[in-house]
Amino acid sequence: MLKQLIADIKASMSIYDSEKDESYGLLAEFPDPGALYHAAHGVREGGYRRYDTYSPFPIHGMDKAMGMGNSKVGFLTLGGGVFGFALAYWMQWWTGQVDYPINISGKPFFSIEPSIPIMFELTVFFAALATVVGMLALNGLPRPYNPLFYSNSFKRVTDDAFFILISSSDRKFDAEKTGSFLTELGATSIEEIHDHGSADA
Repeated sequence: MLKQLIADIKASMSIYDSEKDESYGLLAEFPDPGALYHAAHGVREGGYRRYDTYSPFPIHGMDKAMGMGNSKVGFLTLGGGVFGFALAYWMQWWTGQVDYPINISGKPFFSIEPSIPIMFELTVFFAALATVVGMLALNGLPRPYNPLFYSNSFKRVTDDAFFILISSSDRKFDAEKTGSFLTELGATSIEEIHDHGSADA
């Protein structure tokens, strides 16, 4: 499971990796939400894995159409919580039993009951920390620069446009074949995005 999480994080970041002046991917525009939904399903069925969809509002069922499945952030949250609990348990035991044992009315140097608040706090803290860091990593964030920002047509994505970007880092990517494939799926226009800006495909 850990290897799969690491692979997912690397994959989510690699879609944004490209050297200057190299192709970043193909940006295809679709006429409406339904067309985008069916195109996303078609891209997944076509064997592409490194692509993303963009729309002015959430489209119901898009995650399923893209084959995304459930988020893996929960596993990271669980791991962070378990680590926090184990750290608190060890810290309380080591402090009271080993490093600085104090005899208080014959009470044991370490016991679970008075340690519960610390265990709870560190469990919550590390679970929350793992959640935030995991979410950012799996989403490839922070990302202050994105070649899509240089596409004039992409500026409409916050208004009335619907897009799919197939990354050039996808193993099946071929500018000509991928462009034809997107046209067959109903794309109204296709633009090749470069790291330094944009150029028409």
